[in-house]
Amino acid sequence: MESSIRKPRLAVVSPFLDKSHGTERMVVEWITHLADEFEIHIYSQSVENVDLAKFTWHRIPRLRGPHIVSYLWWLAANRVCRSWDRLRGLKCDLVFSPGINCFDADAVSIHIVFAEFVRRVRPDLSFSRNSIVSWPRLVHRKLYYRLAIFVEGIVFRNPRIQLILTAPHTAGELRRFYGREGALPVISAAFDNSAFNPERRWCLRDGARVALAIPQDHFAILLVGNDWRKKGLPALLDAMRSLSDLSVVLLVVGEDDSGPYRALIRDRNIQNHVHFLPPRKDVEFYYAAADAYAGPSLEDTFALPAAEAMACGLPVIVSARAGASTLITDGADGLILDDPTDAEALANMIRRLSQDSELCCRLGTNAAATTRPYTWERSTRELATVFEDVLRRKAAQAPEEKSIKGRSVSRRS
Repeated sequence: MESSIRKPRLAVVSPFLDKSHGTERMVVEWITHLADEFEIHIYSQSVENVDLAKFTWHRIPRLRGPHIVSYLWWLAANRVCRSWDRLRGLKCDLVFSPGINCFDADAVSIHIVFAEFVRRVRPDLSFSRNSIVSWPRLVHRKLYYRLAIFVEGIVFRNPRIQLILTAPHTAGELRRFYGREGALPVISAAFDNSAFNPERRWCLRDGARVALAIPQDHFAILLVGNDWRKKGLPALLDAMRSLSDLSVVLLVVGEDDSGPYRALIRDRNIQNHVHFLPPRKDVEFYYAAADAYAGPSLEDTFALPAAEAMACGLPVIVSARAGASTLITDGADGLILDDPTDAEALANMIRRLSQDSELCCRLGTNAAATTRPYTWERSTRELATVFEDVLRRKAAQAPEEKSIKGRSVSRRS
């Protein structure tokens, strides 16, 4: 007789899911590979690049407005939606959140520690360093960061929530800011080797460069991601000013508002050297167009695009603050920038790559070899092991909690 045992029911709480953003791309790959082991319910405002025949999507209404308002709405709306489902009998065995999306998660994967990020950008948040016309935006950013740190404090200090790291260095930040002690599981990076590999990059290269109007004799540096301040774009723009004597172009891919950076670009007279581009689902198109990847992140628990660029055989520059730096042996399969704000050192690294094709080839070849063992099957197995451990602990705690409630009722009666 076929077993009628129900698969564990997993709730995934994320504002959106797609393959155009690093964190969300990781979650899409994880749940796709977990679909045979868990009954997965997605609580999200939008879902793309996901086979919904394998999942149940509980659509959360979206509230348009300033980011801080939409985030507060999201926190409340997804909690109400999940509570309503529980009242109707849909009880999930485990709640997973990639980031600080709810207060009642059983497991949270950490992709940024806002307290550390704000510490690093605090000088840039001073009113004296920003024009008066940008003050409303600055006030909003300050308020949002305060809210994020407040929510982090509640979630990261809660010992009942299993925190999952995507880079080892995050453990130190959690200990320093939130007093979270003890060993925490680290889930390894992963890549789709069928999409991200040197052969595919070379196959797409000519068409991608023609489509983006990049001359063949120009050296193209790529940055992919959102929250460009966190990704280190200001330092990259300063570096580009030092490289204006070379045929070097910077491709910046993401959805951030480019307005504040265009003023910096005009001031540095590098308008012809910087291009802002929209995200694409086939992000490998941009890796194919590039000659190198630069990610001088101020704070990045992993930085998936940098690692995907490595898998494609691109030479990469990452800051020591990016988790992807743990994959790299400096000078062997990539370059590590110790200080992400050191624009001069960054410019020297880019200049060196642009003038040394042999170095580019060696770093890129070694980078592809370094990332080859990191598959989504391996990463998902590690995540499933963490989930299984959480489920065992919850099952062990359930009889104890029932016993405590029973004693409490007995005393009252």
